[in-house]
Amino acid sequence: MGFVRRYPLVAATVLCCLVVAGLLLSGKAVAAQWTASIYALFVTVRLAADMIRAAVHGRLGVDLLAVAAVASTVAVGEYIASLIVVLMLSGGRALEDFAQGRAQRELSALLERAPQIAHRERAGRPAEDVSVGELRPGDVLLLRPAEVVPVDGVLASESGSFDESALTGESLPVERAAGDQVMSGSVNGGSAVRMRASATVTDSQYSRIVALVQEAAASRAPVVRMADRYAVPFTVFAFVLSGVAWLASGDPVRFAEVLVVATPCPLLIAAPVAFVAGMSRASRNGIIVKNGGTLEKLSRIRVAAFDKTGTLTGGRPVLLEIRIADGGAGLGADELLQRAASAEQYSSHVLAASVMEAAVRRKLPLLAARNATEHATYGVWADFGSCTVVVGKRNFVAENTARVEKAQLASGQMAVYVGVDGIFAGALIMSDAVRPNAAQTLEQLRRLGIRESLMLTGDAQETAEHIAAEVGITRIHAECLPAEKVQAVKALTSRPVMMVGDGINDAPVLAAADVGVAMGAKGSTAASESADVVIMLDDLSRVARAVEIGQRSVKVALESIWVGIILSTGLMIVAASGFIPAVAGALFQELVDLATILNALRALGPARGREPVRQAAPGPAMPVTKVLP
Repeated sequence: MGFVRRYPLVAATVLCCLVVAGLLLSGKAVAAQWTASIYALFVTVRLAADMIRAAVHGRLGVDLLAVAAVASTVAVGEYIASLIVVLMLSGGRALEDFAQGRAQRELSALLERAPQIAHRERAGRPAEDVSVGELRPGDVLLLRPAEVVPVDGVLASESGSFDESALTGESLPVERAAGDQVMSGSVNGGSAVRMRASATVTDSQYSRIVALVQEAAASRAPVVRMADRYAVPFTVFAFVLSGVAWLASGDPVRFAEVLVVATPCPLLIAAPVAFVAGMSRASRNGIIVKNGGTLEKLSRIRVAAFDKTGTLTGGRPVLLEIRIADGGAGLGADELLQRAASAEQYSSHVLAASVMEAAVRRKLPLLAARNATEHATYGVWADFGSCTVVVGKRNFVAENTARVEKAQLASGQMAVYVGVDGIFAGALIMSDAVRPNAAQTLEQLRRLGIRESLMLTGDAQETAEHIAAEVGITRIHAECLPAEKVQAVKALTSRPVMMVGDGINDAPVLAAADVGVAMGAKGSTAASESADVVIMLDDLSRVARAVEIGQRSVKVALESIWVGIILSTGLMIVAASGFIPAVAGALFQELVDLATILNALRALGPARGREPVRQAAPGPAMPVTKVLP
């Protein structure tokens, strides 16, 4: 009964075929012909209505062939062929649904496994089952064996093993120690463990993935409309060939025989199945493609632009030195760091987080400001009552501070300048290492046909040049404001352009690019919402994987369209010569549909011989090395 409710037209057609077969076996050929013809014409009316609705939305061609095929077979008395064509059309849509279900299996599994209940512990009481929506940061949760982690958090037990394959594609379980981050959506191993929630369910990684997947699943790819464009010349050719066959033979049956094998299922099925398969493969690799059209754009990318901090680099700069300026407001190293970190707590910049982290390591308490203002990408001004602090780039600090001296930096280092009460107090020397697989990813993108790469960053020219040389980027736009990044992308003449970034300040340029790619594992929600593609893992190589999946999906979609066109054209030519009866032609066309679907499903996997870029193991964190008085 479930099948009947889901596919009523298929069920009705099968029932009609059984009735017609029963009438023929009982010798009632006329009744069989009338039954089949009336039912086929009823379906033709429905197809005509669909054709009119499609025409209103600018889709012309293929439905006209279907209507003509059914109507012509009824007109010439080939009522069995008309029933087979109707069954093929209705069954083709069921086959497409099945194929899309197969292709969308990973997406569906992701949505279905979202946990609804969590086991929350309170002091002195056993764990109680609560809705995941009630969880708050700080709640202690009990995870039983094989349960899905409901929210992001940190492991409270001494150790634990987690299966993160649904999130990362990595089949081996990962080991976590007390204090390590635990991702929502991962599956606990064979032992019960405790964790402390660090986010609500709506702010957790898994919920963000589910929301993005739902958005992606609802989209329709432009390449499907590309298939519609193929339908117009295909339809014209089919009608011309049918007319020529009729005129040459003098038999109107020949017209119907040609149209039967010209029915448009391959064009209707090929592209949607290939693109859903491609989106499913992307999801399996930790890449959320938010709309189907992005896959086509990814396949044609010619320029790749990258933010630096958090994208080409690990995004976790560490403090190397504290340099106290001569006469630096009478502050020691710890006092300078405390003032800087207290101001940086009002900034969203990644360097601010590193400065605060360095202060926390030294157990320096952060001061509360009476007033603070962040100047995006430049720095922060803060009034603490007892003093005012300016922290950030040299030019910004120099506007409010006297005698700011430029720090001497080695390659890969950056400086955070600090002014206190209008006096230059010193600089914090930071370093942010290049991602281990950044150069390999850039090389892979070049092999995929991307002609040009550039860096757009708000950091200093010297630092940008050092990082660009390490990864193989030749064009650099340094010391850029968010608006200047947008202008740089818009000024590029080679299109389409892909922009890869991770921070809040990257959101405008991600939206301005032809394809915006957000490194969403640690990046901002604003960047993820502005982007077309979200990399849910902290792995730059997935950018190259996304481009490869886009190219593969388009290639398979177009191959499938052409497989259908070529096979149908060959059958039409043979039918025009009178060698394929209408009934046999309808059966042959069903085989064409099957071949098209099977070919489109190849988008679920990579091309033969193509090895994905693998992430190199990260190096150890760089320690604080020294303090210069």
